Amino acid sequence: MELVGEHRFGAPREQVWELMLDPDVLKACLPGCEKLELVGPDEYVATMKIGISFIRGTFQGKVKITDKQEPERYTMAIEGSGPQGQVSGVGTLELVDEGEANVRGTLARVGARVIQPAAKTIAAQFFERMESQGLARSASASGT
Repeated sequence: MELVGEHRFGAPREQVWELMLDPDVLKACLPGCEKLELVGPDEYVATMKIGISFIRGTFQGKVKITDKQEPERYTMAIEGSGPQGQVSGVGTLELVDEGEANVRGTLARVGARVIQPAAKTIAAQFFERMESQGLARSASASGT
């Protein structure tokens, strides 16, 4: 299964790049994220509580970011397990500068079709929250 998407941010690409690599922002933006802990360079362990459709439960996983080309793209590999089994995936996030940042590309390749709706929902919620974080930081930086 391939999950492809696009999200346009009302913020400069460099700012979105920083947000996409900030563990505190990522934890706040990932739906159900209870823990996101740095365990090595660009490597995290995570605990997420998911409750979408029949994908329910607490999932433990690892996230590794590789192939960083600042501020344009990086690759993210995930591995996780929970009550319904295991999942792994690799995705490439590309930030395109069009006056504002535009994230697009293959967000994930995962092995089970049954999780596609849940993955799309989580990705949509993540990018909506990331947009809010970016706007909030822009406002506080400008003093408004």
